[in-house]
Amino acid sequence: MAINLDDPKKLRGLRDQAHQVAMNMLRPISRKYDRAEHTYPTELDMLAAILDGLNDSGTSQGAGAAGVRRTEDAGPTGNRNGANMATVMGAVEMCWGDVGMMLTMPRQGLGNSAIASVADEEQLERFKGTWASMAITEPGFGSDSAAVSTTAVKDGDHYVLNGEKIFVTAGERSDSVVVWATLDKSLGRAAIKSFVVPKGTPGMKVERLEHKLGIRVSDTAVISFTDCRVPAENLLGTPDIDVSKGFAGAMATFDNTRPLVAAFAVGCAKASLDLTRDLLDRAGVTVDYDRPAQNQVAAAARFMQLEADWNAAYLLMLQAAWMADNRRPNSLEASMAKAKAGRVGSEITLACVELCSTVGYSETELLEKWARDSKILDIFEGTQQIQQLIVARRVLGLTSAELK
Repeated sequence: MAINLDDPKKLRGLRDQAHQVAMNMLRPISRKYDRAEHTYPTELDMLAAILDGLNDSGTSQGAGAAGVRRTEDAGPTGNRNGANMATVMGAVEMCWGDVGMMLTMPRQGLGNSAIASVADEEQLERFKGTWASMAITEPGFGSDSAAVSTTAVKDGDHYVLNGEKIFVTAGERSDSVVVWATLDKSLGRAAIKSFVVPKGTPGMKVERLEHKLGIRVSDTAVISFTDCRVPAENLLGTPDIDVSKGFAGAMATFDNTRPLVAAFAVGCAKASLDLTRDLLDRAGVTVDYDRPAQNQVAAAARFMQLEADWNAAYLLMLQAAWMADNRRPNSLEASMAKAKAGRVGSEITLACVELCSTVGYSETELLEKWARDSKILDIFEGTQQIQQLIVARRVLGLTSAELK
Protein backbone atom coordinates (compact mmCIF):
# COMPACT_ATOMS: atom_id res chain seq x y z
CA MET A 1 0.00 0.00 0.00
CA ALA A 2 1.41 3.39 -1.00
CA ILE A 3 1.51 6.11 1.63
CA ASN A 4 1.51 9.76 0.65
CA LEU A 5 3.49 11.75 3.22
CA ASP A 6 2.78 15.15 1.67
CA ASP A 7 0.37 17.58 3.31
CA PRO A 8 -3.18 17.09 1.93
CA LYS A 9 -3.64 19.33 -1.10
CA LYS A 10 -6.97 20.75 0.04
CA LEU A 11 -5.44 21.91 3.33
CA ARG A 12 -2.33 23.59 1.96
CA GLY A 13 -4.14 26.90 1.56
CA LEU A 14 -5.15 26.83 5.23
CA ARG A 15 -1.60 25.95 6.21
CA ASP A 16 -0.15 28.82 4.20
CA GLN A 17 -2.70 31.31 5.56
CA ALA A 18 -1.96 30.25 9.14
CA HIS A 19 1.75 30.67 8.48
CA GLN A 20 1.19 34.20 7.21
CA VAL A 21 -0.79 35.06 10.34
CA ALA A 22 1.95 33.60 12.52
CA MET A 23 4.70 35.47 10.69
CA ASN A 24 3.00 38.84 10.34
CA MET A 25 0.82 39.04 13.45
CA LEU A 26 2.05 36.70 16.19
CA ARG A 27 5.82 36.61 15.77
CA PRO A 28 6.29 40.44 15.85
CA ILE A 29 4.54 40.77 19.23
CA SER A 30 5.83 37.54 20.76
CA ARG A 31 8.58 39.10 22.88
CA LYS A 32 6.34 41.97 23.98
CA TYR A 33 3.79 39.71 25.62
CA ASP A 34 6.40 37.31 26.98
CA ARG A 35 7.69 40.23 29.04
CA ALA A 36 4.22 41.52 29.92
CA GLU A 37 3.09 38.31 31.62
CA HIS A 38 -0.69 37.78 31.85
CA THR A 39 -1.41 40.81 29.65
CA TYR A 40 -4.07 39.91 27.11
CA PRO A 41 -2.97 40.49 23.47
CA THR A 42 -5.79 42.64 22.14
CA GLU A 43 -4.44 41.99 18.63
CA LEU A 44 -6.01 38.53 18.89
CA ASP A 45 -9.53 39.97 18.91
CA MET A 46 -9.24 40.90 15.24
CA LEU A 47 -7.91 37.46 14.37
CA ALA A 48 -10.74 35.81 16.30
CA ALA A 49 -13.28 37.91 14.39
CA ILE A 50 -11.77 36.74 11.10
CA LEU A 51 -11.99 33.10 12.18
CA ASP A 52 -15.59 33.59 13.29
CA GLY A 53 -16.41 35.01 9.88
CA LEU A 54 -14.85 32.02 8.16
CA ASN A 55 -16.79 29.63 10.38
CA ASP A 56 -20.08 31.45 9.77
CA SER A 57 -19.55 31.42 6.01
CA GLY A 58 -18.69 27.74 6.02
CA THR A 59 -15.40 28.37 4.22
CA SER A 60 -13.12 27.47 7.12
CA GLN A 61 -11.38 24.17 7.60
CA GLY A 62 -10.28 23.70 11.17
CA ALA A 63 -10.78 27.32 12.22
CA GLY A 64 -11.57 26.14 15.72
CA ALA A 65 -11.15 23.20 18.03
CA ALA A 66 -12.23 19.95 16.42
CA GLY A 67 -13.55 16.86 18.14
CA VAL A 68 -13.34 13.10 17.73
CA ARG A 69 -16.94 12.29 16.77
CA ARG A 70 -16.96 8.71 15.58
CA THR A 71 -20.66 8.67 14.74
CA GLU A 72 -20.00 10.69 11.60
CA ASP A 73 -19.44 9.03 8.24
CA ALA A 74 -15.87 9.11 6.95
CA GLY A 75 -17.16 9.35 3.40
CA PRO A 76 -17.57 6.86 0.57
CA THR A 77 -13.83 6.50 -0.01
CA GLY A 78 -13.07 5.85 3.64
CA ASN A 79 -10.21 8.34 3.40
CA ARG A 80 -11.02 11.75 4.79
CA ASN A 81 -8.85 14.73 5.67
CA GLY A 82 -11.23 16.76 7.78
CA ALA A 83 -11.39 19.08 10.76
CA ASN A 84 -8.91 17.22 12.95
CA MET A 85 -6.23 17.21 10.26
CA ALA A 86 -6.92 20.85 9.44
CA THR A 87 -6.75 21.83 13.10
CA VAL A 88 -3.35 20.24 13.77
CA MET A 89 -1.88 21.62 10.54
CA GLY A 90 -3.13 25.09 11.40
CA ALA A 91 -1.88 24.76 14.98
CA VAL A 92 1.63 23.84 13.80
CA GLU A 93 1.86 27.06 11.83
CA MET A 94 0.30 29.25 14.52
CA CYS A 95 2.71 27.87 17.12
CA TRP A 96 5.56 28.61 14.74
CA GLY A 97 4.50 32.15 15.60
CA ASP A 98 3.80 31.82 19.33
CA VAL A 99 2.57 28.88 21.43
CA GLY A 100 1.24 31.02 24.27
CA MET A 101 -0.88 33.13 21.94
CA MET A 102 -2.27 30.01 20.31
CA LEU A 103 -3.32 28.89 23.79
CA THR A 104 -5.05 32.20 24.46
CA MET A 105 -6.93 32.50 21.17
CA PRO A 106 -10.59 33.40 21.85
CA ARG A 107 -12.96 30.47 21.36
CA GLN A 108 -10.06 28.10 20.67
CA GLY A 109 -9.61 26.71 24.19
CA LEU A 110 -8.83 23.14 25.17
CA GLY A 111 -12.32 23.02 26.65
CA ASN A 112 -13.71 23.58 23.16
CA SER A 113 -12.14 20.29 22.12
CA ALA A 114 -13.78 18.60 25.09
CA ILE A 115 -17.18 19.98 24.08
CA ALA A 116 -16.66 18.93 20.47
CA SER A 117 -15.63 15.43 21.53
CA VAL A 118 -18.21 14.59 24.21
CA ALA A 119 -21.26 16.87 23.82
CA ASP A 120 -24.49 15.71 22.24
CA GLU A 121 -25.96 17.54 19.23
CA GLU A 122 -28.14 19.87 21.32
CA GLN A 123 -25.17 20.84 23.49
CA LEU A 124 -22.97 21.42 20.47
CA GLU A 125 -25.44 23.99 19.22
CA ARG A 126 -26.04 25.56 22.64
CA PHE A 127 -22.35 26.02 23.44
CA LYS A 128 -21.41 27.13 19.94
CA GLY A 129 -19.27 30.26 20.13
CA THR A 130 -18.24 29.90 23.76
CA TRP A 131 -14.55 30.15 24.71
CA ALA A 132 -14.01 27.19 27.01
CA SER A 133 -10.99 26.40 29.13
CA MET A 134 -10.58 22.94 30.67
CA ALA A 135 -10.19 22.19 34.38
CA ILE A 136 -8.88 18.74 35.23
CA THR A 137 -5.80 18.89 37.48
CA GLU A 138 -6.21 19.32 41.25
CA PRO A 139 -3.78 20.01 44.12
CA GLY A 140 -3.86 16.32 45.06
CA PHE A 141 -2.85 14.89 41.68
CA GLY A 142 -1.11 15.73 38.44
CA SER A 143 -1.24 13.30 35.53
CA ASP A 144 -3.61 10.73 37.05
CA SER A 145 -6.86 12.21 35.77
CA ALA A 146 -8.79 9.30 37.27
CA ALA A 147 -7.99 10.72 40.73
CA VAL A 148 -10.48 13.58 40.32
CA SER A 149 -11.97 14.45 43.71
CA THR A 150 -14.06 17.50 42.77
CA THR A 151 -17.63 16.36 43.41
CA ALA A 152 -20.86 16.92 41.50
CA VAL A 153 -23.99 16.11 43.52
CA LYS A 154 -27.40 16.07 41.83
CA ASP A 155 -29.88 18.48 43.40
CA GLY A 156 -33.11 18.74 41.45
CA ASP A 157 -32.40 20.07 37.99
CA HIS A 158 -28.86 21.16 38.96
CA TYR A 159 -25.55 19.64 39.98
CA VAL A 160 -23.68 21.17 42.92
CA LEU A 161 -19.89 21.30 42.37
CA ASN A 162 -17.30 21.48 45.13
CA GLY A 163 -13.53 21.33 44.72
CA GLU A 164 -10.47 23.16 43.43
CA LYS A 165 -8.75 23.05 40.04
CA ILE A 166 -5.22 24.19 39.25
CA PHE A 167 -3.27 24.94 36.05
CA VAL A 168 -6.38 25.92 34.09
CA THR A 169 -5.16 27.33 30.77
CA ALA A 170 -7.03 30.54 29.85
CA GLY A 171 -8.88 30.11 33.13
CA GLU A 172 -9.42 33.82 33.70
CA ARG A 173 -10.09 34.92 30.11
CA SER A 174 -12.42 32.19 28.89
CA ASP A 175 -16.22 32.48 28.82
CA SER A 176 -16.75 29.10 30.42
CA VAL A 177 -14.84 26.24 32.02
CA VAL A 178 -15.21 22.52 31.29
CA VAL A 179 -14.86 21.02 34.77
CA TRP A 180 -14.15 17.36 35.42
CA ALA A 181 -15.92 16.10 38.53
CA THR A 182 -17.07 12.78 39.99
CA LEU A 183 -20.71 11.86 40.52
CA ASP A 184 -19.75 9.09 42.94
CA LYS A 185 -16.17 8.56 44.12
CA SER A 186 -16.92 4.97 45.16
CA LEU A 187 -17.69 4.03 41.54
CA GLY A 188 -14.23 5.02 40.34
CA ARG A 189 -13.35 6.34 36.91
CA ALA A 190 -16.71 5.63 35.31
CA ALA A 191 -18.38 8.28 37.50
CA ILE A 192 -16.16 11.10 36.24
CA LYS A 193 -18.10 13.52 34.02
CA SER A 194 -17.42 16.94 32.57
CA PHE A 195 -19.58 20.04 33.08
CA VAL A 196 -19.69 23.34 31.22
CA VAL A 197 -19.67 26.07 33.88
CA PRO A 198 -20.23 29.61 32.52
CA LYS A 199 -18.15 32.40 34.00
CA GLY A 200 -20.04 34.37 36.62
CA THR A 201 -21.76 31.29 38.01
CA PRO A 202 -22.08 31.81 41.80
CA GLY A 203 -19.63 29.64 43.70
CA MET A 204 -16.94 29.64 40.99
CA LYS A 205 -13.96 31.88 41.74
CA VAL A 206 -10.62 32.47 40.00
CA GLU A 207 -8.27 32.47 42.99
CA ARG A 208 -5.01 33.48 41.30
CA LEU A 209 -2.86 33.33 38.17
CA GLU A 210 0.40 31.38 38.12
CA HIS A 211 3.79 32.84 37.19
CA LYS A 212 5.48 30.44 34.78
CA LEU A 213 8.71 29.48 33.01
CA GLY A 214 7.15 29.80 29.56
CA ILE A 215 3.92 30.53 27.66
CA ARG A 216 3.72 33.65 29.83
CA VAL A 217 1.16 35.35 27.62
CA SER A 218 -1.29 32.56 28.50
CA ASP A 219 -3.10 32.96 31.81
CA THR A 220 -2.93 29.82 33.95
CA ALA A 221 -5.47 29.95 36.77
CA VAL A 222 -6.41 28.33 40.05
CA ILE A 223 -10.22 28.07 40.25
CA SER A 224 -12.31 27.06 43.25
CA PHE A 225 -15.87 25.73 43.27
CA THR A 226 -17.91 26.16 46.43
CA ASP A 227 -21.52 24.93 46.27
CA CYS A 228 -21.47 25.96 42.62
CA ARG A 229 -24.85 25.15 41.04
CA VAL A 230 -24.70 24.08 37.41
CA PRO A 231 -27.77 23.22 35.28
CA ALA A 232 -28.07 19.47 34.77
CA GLU A 233 -28.17 19.95 30.99
CA ASN A 234 -24.61 21.30 31.19
CA LEU A 235 -23.26 17.81 31.92
CA LEU A 236 -21.59 16.86 28.66
CA GLY A 237 -22.85 13.66 27.11
CA THR A 238 -24.85 11.18 29.16
CA PRO A 239 -25.22 11.33 32.97
CA ASP A 240 -25.40 7.52 33.11
CA ILE A 241 -22.57 5.75 34.93
CA ASP A 242 -21.47 2.66 32.99
CA VAL A 243 -18.83 0.89 35.06
CA SER A 244 -18.17 -1.56 32.19
CA LYS A 245 -16.92 1.32 30.02
CA GLY A 246 -14.73 2.71 32.77
CA PHE A 247 -12.95 5.90 31.82
CA ALA A 248 -13.69 5.64 28.10
CA GLY A 249 -16.03 8.60 27.86
CA ALA A 250 -13.69 11.02 29.54
CA MET A 251 -10.66 9.73 27.67
CA ALA A 252 -12.31 10.56 24.32
CA THR A 253 -11.37 14.16 25.08
CA PHE A 254 -7.68 13.26 25.27
CA ASP A 255 -7.87 11.33 21.99
CA ASN A 256 -8.50 14.74 20.45
CA THR A 257 -6.41 17.12 22.54
CA ARG A 258 -3.21 15.08 22.61
CA PRO A 259 -2.59 15.31 18.84
CA LEU A 260 -3.37 19.02 19.18
CA VAL A 261 -0.72 19.48 21.89
CA ALA A 262 1.66 17.44 19.73
CA ALA A 263 1.01 20.02 16.99
CA PHE A 264 1.92 22.81 19.42
CA ALA A 265 5.27 21.12 20.11
CA VAL A 266 5.90 20.45 16.43
CA GLY A 267 5.24 24.09 15.55
CA CYS A 268 7.47 25.52 18.27
CA ALA A 269 10.29 23.13 17.38
CA LYS A 270 9.96 24.04 13.69
CA ALA A 271 10.39 27.71 14.57
CA SER A 272 13.64 26.88 16.39
CA LEU A 273 14.95 24.74 13.53
CA ASP A 274 14.18 27.37 10.89
CA LEU A 275 15.92 30.15 12.78
CA THR A 276 18.87 27.96 13.76
CA ARG A 277 19.45 26.95 10.14
CA ASP A 278 19.57 30.63 9.19
CA LEU A 279 21.92 31.51 12.05
CA LEU A 280 24.24 28.61 11.25
CA ASP A 281 24.30 29.63 7.61
CA ARG A 282 25.25 33.20 8.56
CA ALA A 283 28.07 31.76 10.65
CA GLY A 284 29.38 29.81 7.65
CA VAL A 285 27.97 26.42 8.69
CA THR A 286 26.00 24.97 5.78
CA VAL A 287 23.76 21.92 6.19
CA ASP A 288 24.36 19.87 3.05
CA TYR A 289 21.57 17.33 2.51
CA ASP A 290 23.50 15.70 -0.33
CA ARG A 291 26.16 14.42 2.05
CA PRO A 292 25.83 12.01 4.99
CA ALA A 293 25.92 13.58 8.44
CA GLN A 294 29.23 11.95 9.39
CA ASN A 295 30.95 13.81 6.56
CA GLN A 296 29.88 17.24 7.81
CA VAL A 297 30.91 19.49 10.65
CA ALA A 298 29.49 18.56 14.06
CA ALA A 299 26.94 21.40 14.15
CA ALA A 300 25.49 20.42 10.75
CA ALA A 301 25.37 16.74 11.71
CA ARG A 302 23.57 17.56 14.95
CA PHE A 303 21.09 19.75 13.09
CA MET A 304 20.25 16.93 10.67
CA GLN A 305 19.58 14.62 13.61
CA LEU A 306 17.21 17.17 15.13
CA GLU A 307 15.35 17.50 11.83
CA ALA A 308 14.94 13.71 11.63
CA ASP A 309 13.41 13.67 15.12
CA TRP A 310 11.11 16.52 14.13
CA ASN A 311 9.88 14.68 11.04
CA ALA A 312 9.05 11.60 13.12
CA ALA A 313 6.98 13.68 15.52
CA TYR A 314 5.23 15.48 12.65
CA LEU A 315 4.21 12.24 10.94
CA LEU A 316 2.91 10.70 14.18
CA MET A 317 0.83 13.83 14.73
CA LEU A 318 -0.65 13.58 11.22
CA GLN A 319 -1.44 9.91 11.71
CA ALA A 320 -3.36 10.50 14.95
CA ALA A 321 -5.36 13.35 13.39
CA TRP A 322 -6.09 11.37 10.21
CA MET A 323 -7.39 8.43 12.26
CA ALA A 324 -9.71 10.78 14.16
CA ASP A 325 -11.08 12.19 10.90
CA ASN A 326 -11.69 8.68 9.62
CA ARG A 327 -13.42 7.55 12.84
CA ARG A 328 -10.76 5.05 13.76
CA PRO A 329 -9.82 4.47 17.42
CA ASN A 330 -6.67 6.55 17.92
CA SER A 331 -5.93 6.46 21.64
CA LEU A 332 -2.63 4.63 21.08
CA GLU A 333 -1.58 6.89 18.22
CA ALA A 334 -2.65 10.04 20.10
CA SER A 335 -0.41 9.10 23.03
CA MET A 336 2.46 8.14 20.71
CA ALA A 337 2.22 11.51 18.96
CA LYS A 338 2.06 13.42 22.24
CA ALA A 339 4.96 11.46 23.76
CA LYS A 340 7.23 11.85 20.74
CA ALA A 341 6.43 15.48 19.97
CA GLY A 342 6.56 16.58 23.60
CA ARG A 343 9.96 15.02 24.19
CA VAL A 344 11.72 15.91 20.95
CA GLY A 345 10.15 19.36 20.89
CA SER A 346 11.80 20.21 24.17
CA GLU A 347 15.06 18.54 23.11
CA ILE A 348 15.11 20.37 19.78
CA THR A 349 14.51 23.84 21.22
CA LEU A 350 17.19 23.37 23.88
CA ALA A 351 19.63 21.93 21.34
CA CYS A 352 19.05 24.93 19.08
CA VAL A 353 19.94 27.24 21.97
CA GLU A 354 23.16 25.27 22.41
CA LEU A 355 24.01 25.22 18.70
CA CYS A 356 23.65 29.00 18.50
CA SER A 357 25.74 29.59 21.62
CA THR A 358 25.50 33.10 23.09
CA VAL A 359 23.02 34.20 20.42
CA GLY A 360 20.76 31.31 21.37
CA TYR A 361 20.92 32.09 25.07
CA SER A 362 20.37 35.83 24.78
CA GLU A 363 17.15 37.74 24.18
CA THR A 364 18.39 39.09 20.88
CA GLU A 365 16.61 36.12 19.29
CA LEU A 366 13.55 34.10 20.31
CA LEU A 367 15.40 30.78 20.67
CA GLU A 368 15.60 30.99 24.46
CA LYS A 369 11.88 31.82 24.65
CA TRP A 370 10.94 28.84 22.52
CA ALA A 371 13.03 26.60 24.76
CA ARG A 372 11.07 27.88 27.76
CA ASP A 373 7.71 27.63 25.99
CA SER A 374 8.24 24.09 24.76
CA LYS A 375 8.80 22.45 28.15
CA ILE A 376 5.15 22.61 29.19
CA LEU A 377 4.16 20.77 26.01
CA ASP A 378 5.90 17.66 27.37
CA ILE A 379 3.98 17.99 30.63
CA PHE A 380 0.34 19.03 30.23
CA GLU A 381 -2.34 16.82 28.69
CA GLY A 382 -0.44 13.89 30.22
CA THR A 383 3.30 13.83 30.94
CA GLN A 384 5.89 11.93 28.93
CA GLN A 385 5.82 9.13 31.53
CA ILE A 386 2.02 8.83 31.45
CA GLN A 387 2.02 8.62 27.64
CA GLN A 388 4.59 5.83 27.77
CA LEU A 389 2.41 3.92 30.24
CA ILE A 390 -0.62 4.29 27.98
CA VAL A 391 1.35 3.12 24.94
CA ALA A 392 2.77 0.16 26.88
CA ARG A 393 -0.67 -0.89 28.13
CA ARG A 394 -2.18 -0.79 24.65
CA VAL A 395 0.73 -2.50 22.90
CA LEU A 396 1.04 -5.23 25.53
CA GLY A 397 -2.69 -5.59 26.15
CA LEU A 398 -2.35 -5.08 29.89
CA THR A 399 -4.52 -3.17 32.36
CA SER A 400 -3.23 -0.46 34.67
CA ALA A 401 -3.17 -2.96 37.55
CA GLU A 402 -1.25 -5.54 35.50
CA LEU A 403 1.38 -3.11 34.25
CA LYS A 404 3.51 -2.33 37.28
